[in-house]
Amino acid sequence: MKETRMVHTVFPGETNHYGTLFGGTALAWMDQAAFVAASRHARRKVVTVHSDALDFKRPVPLGSIVELVARVVEVGRTSMRVEVEMWVEPLDPSGEPYLAARGGFVLVAVDEGGRPVPVPPLGGEG
Repeated sequence: MKETRMVHTVFPGETNHYGTLFGGTALAWMDQAAFVAASRHARRKVVTVHSDALDFKRPVPLGSIVELVARVVEVGRTSMRVEVEMWVEPLDPSGEPYLAARGGFVLVAVDEGGRPVPVPPLGGEG
């Protein structure tokens, strides 16, 4: 199963008054990773139609390096379910990477008119 990996750094404009990443920013980054994973699988335009419960497990501090790992885990006729994990690499030399959040997204492949179109099965990845 192919993975899509994206990396971000948490800058001051992306944090709340506690000095941790805004939940909405985390959701947007995770949706972007899901979008790239689904686009790579479908090889066409995709749109997000659903997001599952997003579980925030640990805060993401200012200055952290964040790695998003997205995987297409299930495919329907026109839809793809993508699971996304958000890993944090603290800048503290003694800090170990940790899972900060996990969520699921459903994306649908569409044609130029915005109508759903079939996607390849999971085994069809090259």
